[in-house]
Amino acid sequence: MLLLALPTAAAVAVDQADEGGDLQGIATMVFGLPFVIFGGLAGYLADRFSKRRVIVLSKVAEIVVMTLGLLAFLAAPQIGFSGLWIVMFLMGTQSAFFGPGKYGILPEMLRSSQLARANGIVMMTTFMAIIFGTGAAGPIKDWFTPDGASRLDAAHSLWVASCVCIFIAVAGTFVSLWIRPVAVAAPGLGFRPEYLLVPRPMRGLLRRDRPLVGALLASCAFWLIAGLTIQAVNSLCGTQLKMSNTATSWMVSLISIGIAVGGLLAGWLSRFWGDRWVLRIGMWGVVAGCAILSITLPDGRLLIGRGGLPIVLILLGTAAAMFAIPIQVFLQARPPAELKGRMIAVMNQANFFAIVLSGAVYIGLDQLIVATDWPRSALFAAMAVIFLPVAICYRLDPLAPNESSPEVAS
Repeated sequence: MLLLALPTAAAVAVDQADEGGDLQGIATMVFGLPFVIFGGLAGYLADRFSKRRVIVLSKVAEIVVMTLGLLAFLAAPQIGFSGLWIVMFLMGTQSAFFGPGKYGILPEMLRSSQLARANGIVMMTTFMAIIFGTGAAGPIKDWFTPDGASRLDAAHSLWVASCVCIFIAVAGTFVSLWIRPVAVAAPGLGFRPEYLLVPRPMRGLLRRDRPLVGALLASCAFWLIAGLTIQAVNSLCGTQLKMSNTATSWMVSLISIGIAVGGLLAGWLSRFWGDRWVLRIGMWGVVAGCAILSITLPDGRLLIGRGGLPIVLILLGTAAAMFAIPIQVFLQARPPAELKGRMIAVMNQANFFAIVLSGAVYIGLDQLIVATDWPRSALFAAMAVIFLPVAICYRLDPLAPNESSPEVAS
């Protein structure tokens, strides 16, 4: 959902450089904040009730939010962008409650040996949708926005996109009804205010299980870079390379293609090489990809040229998936069954804190680049430097999930 939302917002945000600055950082923070605020509650609900029920109700809520998005686009000339910011916040809220059910149900339906492949398939299908979403964002803006239209009139003309989103939300709701029922993980779990943050059982588990903490921190580092990547590609293509909205959307879509390919590749390779080697390839692939994208020639062209840009973006997405899937499998499988939903929620909280932070980091880097007159490709140099310590220092725990402690094995 984040990757679907940001390019759509960025289609306006990047164009606004002459009217008040690049708003991508703010859009990132608005979308990511609900995960930090509601992530704990979402994890509690995923363990207290059937995850299938949580998934279905979340999809119904998506229909409501997409309908509000349609109204916000139509009313933009009267109420400004405030309605769209509110809808973006609600999109994040809906996704925050959907995530623990979507990812927490996999360990309840599958054996541990099947999780890597299942996560690869889920990631592939998710990013296939993102490919179409991001690929359509730019053309929709180019086709439906009148030349010379003001920002608010341009937003009003994009109501057609919301109709498509409503249709997809309705279709997704019907598909969710086909998910087979699963037992409630913790039927007697009572609500406590601490569940709004990190609940006591999770704090205890994280204190005991240092590899789990390490995986959580590595996941945060990945999502910090992921949040920066989408904003950086939009900025690079739109500002430095002067690409159209359509071409910029296609460049973002190429990352999604790489992630879809990497999702399948990671699930397949993990059966032969193990998660640790897949993870290592992914980490260094991300560092190398960012470093290559950062090199700009004196005339402003990228070293790899426009022809090489699509290839590197696909490879960057592939490497990202090969890093993310082993971490996600580890975080899914390692906690005991009654804590899996809350573990996913804590993971979402931590990841989206990193994504919110990426918005703030992007704003700071954007101001630095403007002040120093650096090329936009410098964003990727900063990302390579940020992620390099993770690639050097992090190692996935050599033990298989559930082997390291009695609490996990139970």
